[in-house]
Amino acid sequence: MKRPAVFLDRDGTINLDAGYIDRLERLELYPFAIDAIRLFKRAGYLVVILTNQAGVAQGLYGEEFVETVARYLAERASLGGGGIDGHYFCPHSPEAVVPAYRVDCDCRKPKPGLALRAAADLDIDLPRSVVIGDRWRDLAVARAIGARAVLVKTGYGATEALHPPGDGTAADAVCEDLIGAAVWLLDHPLP
Repeated sequence: MKRPAVFLDRDGTINLDAGYIDRLERLELYPFAIDAIRLFKRAGYLVVILTNQAGVAQGLYGEEFVETVARYLAERASLGGGGIDGHYFCPHSPEAVVPAYRVDCDCRKPKPGLALRAAADLDIDLPRSVVIGDRWRDLAVARAIGARAVLVKTGYGATEALHPPGDGTAADAVCEDLIGAAVWLLDHPLP
């Protein structure tokens, strides 16, 4: 049976957006992130991270480091009573310095490739799912897959909220942070 998912952006949503995070010491989780993930899991949602990682395409770090961060986040979530069911990232950029990553792919947000791959891998019910992020490009993924969309004001979110894109992308809710998004989702469940 298909299950709904919470698709989370990483930088600016789960952790402080500190530019290209190239070592674990620079990864600073928001203090509410693990609590929010635990709430999503207890409410019956799969938790899946979808993140653009152009630092790989720029040669600043490798895919192995992105996987190291994914393992670290999964461990922290597990220790906090939650869990992360999937971690999907796009290493591509049309302007990549590393030629192998200079690709106009279907996985770089705002395109929905990462979410569609996760849905196939994890048997996700997309119409009952939600995408949460601090950028309109995150919410564009929600619209492309038929999910709900929540903009958080952490990271770039406060500025993004002031400048809707005008392409029809809209938020079902705008919340202060990820814990606020968790509360909103628990107050607005789908059948």
